[in-house]
Amino acid sequence: MLIDTHSHLFLEEFSEDLPQVMERAREAGVSYIFMPNIDSTTIDSMLSVCADYPGFCYPMIGLHPTSVNETYEQELAVVREQLAGDNQFVAIGEIGLDLYWDKTFLKEQLLVFEKQIEWALEYRLPIVIHSRDAFEYIYKVMSAYKNTPLTGIFHSFTGTPEEAAKLLEFEGFMLGINGVVTFKKSTLPETLLTVPLERIVLETDSPYLTPVPNRGKRNESANVKDTLVKVAEIYRMPSEYVSQVTSGNALKVFGIRK
Repeated sequence: MLIDTHSHLFLEEFSEDLPQVMERAREAGVSYIFMPNIDSTTIDSMLSVCADYPGFCYPMIGLHPTSVNETYEQELAVVREQLAGDNQFVAIGEIGLDLYWDKTFLKEQLLVFEKQIEWALEYRLPIVIHSRDAFEYIYKVMSAYKNTPLTGIFHSFTGTPEEAAKLLEFEGFMLGINGVVTFKKSTLPETLLTVPLERIVLETDSPYLTPVPNRGKRNESANVKDTLVKVAEIYRMPSEYVSQVTSGNALKVFGIRK
């Protein structure tokens, strides 16, 4: 069993061949795909895909940090409205901080991040955290919630052993590992040797971050198997065992029973 804990298959990159993409995922052994929202413009397409593939695709709701700007209050109101409705969301995500592209709205990003964490606690949902060039900020915000029931995933973890150790302090959280671990210059393999297998989940971040050997092409959920093979190699464990443990980790976070 394989689980893609982070995939944006509802984006227009997949509008031409989504059924084939889903079929390839199933053939690769993927049994669950978890879909993080981006902003108000992506909710309908995400829910539509999840409705077309029930029991296979599961939606999250949240406002992505790169979509935080002057209109953040309206965007947050949409998230709140979705949560208050008859929702099927399995997490609040993806949320967090992104200071790679632009630091203009740092204050707003922090406010939006914390507000959505509060909602996660209110609705008893896990969170999926996006962090780019923002480790210290993320760690500082999260430290205030150490003694709460908050759980979730630090999506697309690519950090140092020191950063991994700091994130592992948050006991209800997993590190999301994707195609970056297969990249030639990635230092992630060394870092993973300091992380227990019981604390990682696998993801693709489709259509981005395609693992070797398909790097440079559009990513899709079937490619989670390439990340699995690399992770198994790093841990020197059979792929079947690694898929079993990481899948169990994912289902635990999202509160889904097999």
